[in-house]
Amino acid sequence: MKRSLALVLLTFALVAAACSGETADPASPSGAPSTAGSEAAGATTATGASSESSDSTTTSTASTETTSPETTTTASQAPATSVASTTTTSAPDDESTETTTTTTLTGSDEFPVTVISDAGPTTIEAPPVRIAALSATHVEMLYALGAGDRIVAVDLFSNFPEDAAAKAQLDAFNLNVEEVIATDPDLVVLSFDPVGALEALESLGIPTLLLGTATTIESAYLQMAVLGSATGLETESEALVKAVSEGIAEVVAATGDAGQGLAYYHESDPFTFYTPTSLSFIGQIYGLFGMENIADAAPDAAGQTFPQLTPEYIVDSDPTIIFSTDPSGDVSVYTDRVGWGSMSAVTSGAVAFLDADIASRWGPRLVDLVAAIAEAIQANAG
Repeated sequence: MKRSLALVLLTFALVAAACSGETADPASPSGAPSTAGSEAAGATTATGASSESSDSTTTSTASTETTSPETTTTASQAPATSVASTTTTSAPDDESTETTTTTTLTGSDEFPVTVISDAGPTTIEAPPVRIAALSATHVEMLYALGAGDRIVAVDLFSNFPEDAAAKAQLDAFNLNVEEVIATDPDLVVLSFDPVGALEALESLGIPTLLLGTATTIESAYLQMAVLGSATGLETESEALVKAVSEGIAEVVAATGDAGQGLAYYHESDPFTFYTPTSLSFIGQIYGLFGMENIADAAPDAAGQTFPQLTPEYIVDSDPTIIFSTDPSGDVSVYTDRVGWGSMSAVTSGAVAFLDADIASRWGPRLVDLVAAIAEAIQANAG
């Protein structure tokens, strides 16, 4: 069996393993539609719908992964390749200086490779050594794959790992294509494209991947696999998917039935009260524990799994636990709201504060998010 096909089969096997036993299906919590797998010749594929906010999701398309009939070499078998990279910096006297560094690549040398993202097929001629990763989630994925030293630019929100914040930062929400080009990238990774940057970059011969907000846990795994293929780090991506999926399964299994039927409210926006349902990505994470989302019964006129609730609706729903990304970590945020003091979650102090970055990304720290939810369940169940 070809290597890339084996990779996607492993990915889905890991997802299935994470969902075995008493846990819910991460692809279909509370009846959510799952992402189907199929085969198409000649390319590695991962798709996910983009959104206007890091939490919001829309309907995803089918995710597939196949390979061309060429014989491939595993990362452990591939010889190391050294690639020179030149960086131009400005000295204090305003004179430009050039520094040449050599990056040693230990991944697969099976290039060119064609991968398929939300934007369609993209051919990458050689292992990329200057990556402009303009999405905090994908920066985390690349670091987890061992490609952090190849990243030359990140978006304004990339703050993990700590080294990422030291990279050149570009505003992905108001992306200036000329600034991207100035970083001399040989691969650009976007999570959305509000200014048509992808077309401009590809017209200049710069391979660009569009990997939108994951809509299922398995689509997050597939994005890890696509980045692994794009960087020649397929073995590393297999290991990453395995570690994350097994980590999630272990936490869920250890929690048992403690979360079964617990009503919760996840507050991602304290001003407009747009709230994720069980069909959203993070809603599916909660669904692993069998929890009940109060937003599921709310009208969702836009059909984007993020209905706008009202304070009255939330109070009347009386959730057992509130999950909040408020940075203050102070329960008074809720006790001070008019009428909210009568809710069970507020009177019992069952307000769990989640790290906003971890809760809004679909990368390697998914295990940390699941663990934080499990901790809150165990502290407030019964």
